[in-house]
Amino acid sequence: MTDLDLATTRRDITDALLTALERRHEVLDAIVEAEDRGEAVKAIATLLDKSTLGAEAVLGMSFYQLTKDERRKNQAELDDLNNALTFTLAERPASSGDTLDLRPFDASADADLFTVRTEELKVAGDGSGTPAADISEEIAQAVERVDNEDAVWLVAAEGSAKVGFVFGELINGEVDVRIWIHPDHRKKGYGTAALRKSRSEMAANFPGVPMVVRAPSA
Repeated sequence: MTDLDLATTRRDITDALLTALERRHEVLDAIVEAEDRGEAVKAIATLLDKSTLGAEAVLGMSFYQLTKDERRKNQAELDDLNNALTFTLAERPASSGDTLDLRPFDASADADLFTVRTEELKVAGDGSGTPAADISEEIAQAVERVDNEDAVWLVAAEGSAKVGFVFGELINGEVDVRIWIHPDHRKKGYGTAALRKSRSEMAANFPGVPMVVRAPSA
């Protein structure tokens, strides 16, 4: 995640916290009426018109954050972030991850997406940096690595649109994680969302193995 994405995410969370404090009685009612944690997050997000990320931060607030001093600190941080950023998370909604899904790579259905990625980068899909082989050979090798539990390839999708890839390759006792976003879907926050959502996937597939995140591929 870039420094800009981190600042944008922090701004979204801080804004949600301040809004929740201003409407704390309504927020408390929404939480009390919720059946479980997931329903509470959805209720807060709807009530405050904030992202799921912001709503989760509200639900996880500590009581000391209700004090005047903490509210002043939050307001000061929000003012600084507003001055530093030229856009907000609301203008890059994809970065929240609310609408993005990750699913396993399908060798047949997703060959077209991998072809676009390979034609752009000209390197193999295994993260080695070597020149790309024939597409069918690249995919066959990837399927073999996935079957051997040496790799996890995920497709990032929003609705019916395939927006990119998350590649996880087990190399020398570490999981090398790379993100690639389709040129038509860049500058919208999908890279940030894909990285955030992939952490749990990688942890489930490679329990206890350290993750090394490489810079998103352009």
